[in-house]
Amino acid sequence: MFKLLEIIESYFAHHLIFSAGLLLIIGYIFGQVSEKLKLPVITGYILAGILIGRSGLQLIRQENMQILNVLSEVTLSFIAVIIGGEFSFYKLKTYGRRIVILTLAQMFLTFGLVSAGLYFIGLSGYVAALLGAIAAATAPAATVVIVEKLKARGEFVDYLYGIVALDDAGTVILFSVIFALSATAITGIATDLTHSIVHALSEILSSLILGTVGGVLIHFTTTRKRNVNEIKIITLGILFLTTSVAISLQLSPLIVNMTVGMLLINLRKKNVRILNSLEPLTSPLYAIFFAIAGAELKLAVFRSSDVLLAGIGFILFRALGKYLGVFSTATFLKLDIKIRNYLGLALLPQAGVAIGLVLFVQATPVVKLAAPEVQKEIARMINIVLMSVFFNELAGPPLAKVAIMKNLKRR
Repeated sequence: MFKLLEIIESYFAHHLIFSAGLLLIIGYIFGQVSEKLKLPVITGYILAGILIGRSGLQLIRQENMQILNVLSEVTLSFIAVIIGGEFSFYKLKTYGRRIVILTLAQMFLTFGLVSAGLYFIGLSGYVAALLGAIAAATAPAATVVIVEKLKARGEFVDYLYGIVALDDAGTVILFSVIFALSATAITGIATDLTHSIVHALSEILSSLILGTVGGVLIHFTTTRKRNVNEIKIITLGILFLTTSVAISLQLSPLIVNMTVGMLLINLRKKNVRILNSLEPLTSPLYAIFFAIAGAELKLAVFRSSDVLLAGIGFILFRALGKYLGVFSTATFLKLDIKIRNYLGLALLPQAGVAIGLVLFVQATPVVKLAAPEVQKEIARMINIVLMSVFFNELAGPPLAKVAIMKNLKRR
């Protein structure tokens, strides 16, 4: 066995295509085992990535991981378009106000509980607040994969997609405000809060404009096309362009591509064929996306008792905020009992947005120039988020699957 691993490492592990193939095959095997155990297939993909990634056999080299992350960006663009495609004006008119209220309630309750809980545990006020803002983020990828796999539809899915979509934009604004206030605590120099809020709003507005341009282009260039392959080529080309422009301009690819999907489905009902044309590509992309996520997870974060305690607190307070925020608000809005009882469970997965925000904190010049003790606290904060992502990417999807199945209506 060890000899085989040495041969793989010496002769094949350097090759990017070998890494991609290994992630797909091992991911497929683990995915099948997960389904046999009544777990979401993505749990198997993540475990496969952990096995062969940096915390396991280390068969995927870091330089290959950086290139493979391009596939993660492509997958997220697909996921965002699918979520946006559920935002028809009819649904917005029917559920819009309630979705906004539910989103804000769970977001702010999660922020409050995590911030207060971690401060009580012993973290600095600004670190606890930053972690509270990051905790508000919800991962859309796991949600979409489970819904697509179960072919679920109905009111529950409409609410779920709506909250996941708005949660990203809300978290960006909340995080920007908290980071502006925290920057003052980190450096001791007053920071312009208004500027930070305007910057966050302009980022969201620019993302909406770019998404609108992308959606309009896809709509008008595919309207008269009958060939599915032509539609697929045009759609992929424009999605790749909008995603790359969003990343290059430091906008939100999620918001951009959600806007593309929303615009397509509302400009013309027949545009659903555009979304359907992408479906054959999604399964392998989902498999490699979650296998990559698993391969990047660091089990070393569990070695520190301080991180372990704070990480457990972060996970528990976040889960309480998400669940109680939805439960109490849904009760107030007199929503269906199943939505009230299960919608919060479907919001527990956490991944890309949370990691992106915490890495933003690490990379910002304000932190790089801070005192050594501040940088140590930021490093601890990163490990807490990584621990939460590890747990919520494994435990979140099974809970989300239970919630969706309790409200299941087949497509």
